[in-house]
Amino acid sequence: MSVQMTNRPPFAFTTRPEIKGNFGVVATTHWIASAAAMGVLERGGNAFDAAVVAGFVLHMAEPHLNGAGGDLPALLWSAKKQKIEVLCGQGPAPQKATIEHFKSLGLDLIPGSGLLAPCVPGAVDGWLLMLRDYGTIDVAEALAPAIHYALQGCPLVPRVIDTIATVKELFRDEWKTSAEIWLPNGDLPKSFALFRQEKLGATYTKLAQIAKDTAGSREQNIEAVRKAWREGFVAEAIDRFCRETEAMDASGRRHRGLLSGDDMAKWQAHIEAPLTYDYRGWTVAKCGPWSQGPAFLQQLALLKGFDLDAMDPAGPDFIHVLVEASKLAFADREAWYGDPDHVDVPMQALLSDAYNDERRKLITDTASMELRPGDPTGKAAKLASVKAGEAGGVGIGEPTVGRLAGSDGVVNKRGVASGDTCHIDVIDRWGNMVSATPSGGWLQSSPAIPELGFCLGTRAQMFWLEEGLPNSLKPGKRPRTTLSPSMALKDGKPALAFGTPGGDQQDQWSPQLFLKVAHFGMNLQEAIDSPAWHSEHFPSSFYPRAAKPGYLALEGRMPKETVEALKARGHKVEVGGDWSEGRLCACATEETPEGTILKAGANPRGMQGYALGR
Repeated sequence: MSVQMTNRPPFAFTTRPEIKGNFGVVATTHWIASAAAMGVLERGGNAFDAAVVAGFVLHMAEPHLNGAGGDLPALLWSAKKQKIEVLCGQGPAPQKATIEHFKSLGLDLIPGSGLLAPCVPGAVDGWLLMLRDYGTIDVAEALAPAIHYALQGCPLVPRVIDTIATVKELFRDEWKTSAEIWLPNGDLPKSFALFRQEKLGATYTKLAQIAKDTAGSREQNIEAVRKAWREGFVAEAIDRFCRETEAMDASGRRHRGLLSGDDMAKWQAHIEAPLTYDYRGWTVAKCGPWSQGPAFLQQLALLKGFDLDAMDPAGPDFIHVLVEASKLAFADREAWYGDPDHVDVPMQALLSDAYNDERRKLITDTASMELRPGDPTGKAAKLASVKAGEAGGVGIGEPTVGRLAGSDGVVNKRGVASGDTCHIDVIDRWGNMVSATPSGGWLQSSPAIPELGFCLGTRAQMFWLEEGLPNSLKPGKRPRTTLSPSMALKDGKPALAFGTPGGDQQDQWSPQLFLKVAHFGMNLQEAIDSPAWHSEHFPSSFYPRAAKPGYLALEGRMPKETVEALKARGHKVEVGGDWSEGRLCACATEETPEGTILKAGANPRGMQGYALGR
C-alpha cells in the first residue's frame, strides 16, 4: 500500500543505519536501556522481559525523565494471543484529591510540582504485571541491571545535570531529601561521571529479595513483590511522607500530600482493549480516551480525505494539512476526552466517517486561530473556562519539545516540568511486540522520599479544577494523560511499534512518522531523521495550561520555501534548531519471501536514543 517518493534519492542519508535482522530489535530513548533490553533477548528472554528490564534501567539512565513514582501506558502484541492489548499503568487521583480541597487552598490549577499533584504511582506495578502475565524471567533478573546501575553508578547525560542545576536552590532550601541524593557533598554531579542512587538501589534490592523469599511459582513471587509495593514497606513510606511533609510547590506555597497507603492498596495496573482505526491497509492502535492517544486516530480519520501521496513530506501542503487536522483533533481532546470509567466519551462518533467528513470542511488554505471542538452527538462541547494564554505565572514550555540547545530552560526553579518522558519499543524473534511510554516521577517533580530513594509524580496537574468537564478532577479517576505509545498492524499482521517523548507533541510527532512510512515508503530511520514540526495551538496538558494559537515550530532544516509558504498561510512560524523536533523510536517487521525482517530506528536528537538488533 506504500508508494515510493519520487522527490528524494533512493538511498537517502541517515544519521545512523536502520537496524535490520531477524533475531530481535530494540529502540529506546537511552543507549544503556537499549543495551540492557538487547541483553535480555540474547539470554533467551522475550520482548516483554526486555521491555521490563529497560523500564527499570531508565530510572537510573533518565531520572529527569521518569522514575519509580511515575506512570506507564503500554501497547502489547502477544504472539500467543494474536491481538493488541493496552497495559494501563496510569494510576488515579487520591481519595482526598477533590475540587473542593484545592479550592479551599485558593488554587484554580493543580500545581505542576510538589505533593499536591501525585496520582497513585503506576509504573512499577505496571512493569510487574507485564512481567507476570507476558514475561518469562523472575523479579531478581528483571531488576538486576537497574540495581547494578543504582549501586555501581550510571553515567549521567548533561541534560540531567542541567535539570538539577535549575532546581538546585529549591533542593537546598526546601526539598532537602532530594538534595541529599542529587547534590552529593552540596555540588552538582559531573556530566558522564558514574552517579549512584544507593537508596533506590536498596529499595529494588529489597523487592528482589522479597521475591526470592516467597515460596511458590514465578507468578506468585511477582505477586508478593506487587503486594509489598501496594501494601507493604513502599506504600507505608509513601503514606507517612505525604502525611508528615509540607513541600514547596509551583504555587509558591508549601502543601502536604494527598496520596495515602489506602489509595495505593486499592489500585492495580490492568489490561484493557485498545482503540483502533483502519487506514490504507493499516490498523493503528492507541490507548483509550484516558490518554490523548485517540487524537492520533482522529487525525487519520480527517486526513484520509486528502491526497497525501501527491504532497511533498517537507512541503507546505503536507505540513499545513497535518497541522490543521491536529488542531481539530486536539480541540476534541479538550472537549470530550477523559477517563471512560467516569465519563461518557463519544469515541465511536468522533471517529465516524459522517463526523469527519463534516469536520474536514473546516480545513482551508488558511491557518486557523480558533479552538474548534466538534459536536459529535448533539451535546454542545464544554471547554475549561481557563482560556488559552490566561494561565500565566510559574511554568515553562515543553522540555522534551524542541530547542535542545538549552533555550527551553529544562525546568523552572520550582521544579515545574512538562512532558519529560521516555520510550521503549521491542520486537523479539517469536513475534512479540511492545510499545511503552514510561514517564513521571522525574527527579524534579516532588521531594524524594528518603526511605525509598525516589519521588512521586505530578500527573494530577492534567485535571481541571472545574466541575462538569470530561477531565474534571475526581477521586479514583485517571487524569487524561499525554503518554501515548503507538502500534500498528498491516494487513492484519503486527508491523510497527513506535512512540516518542514530548507531552502534547507525542500525537503530533508520531503521526508524522507513521504517515511518512505509510505514504512515502521511508524507512524508520529516514522518517525519524526527517525534518519535523509541532503546534502549540491548543491548551497545554501541563501547568500552567497555556496555549499559543496558531504557533508552529519548524526544524531549521525545513526548506526556506516551505517556511515562507506556511507563514503566508497565516501560521505563526518559529524556526528552531536544525535538530530540534521529535524524539521518536520505532521497531517494525517486514514480510519478505525469504522470511520476516525485524527493523528499528531511534532519534539522534539529543544524542541519547539508540536502536539495536540483529
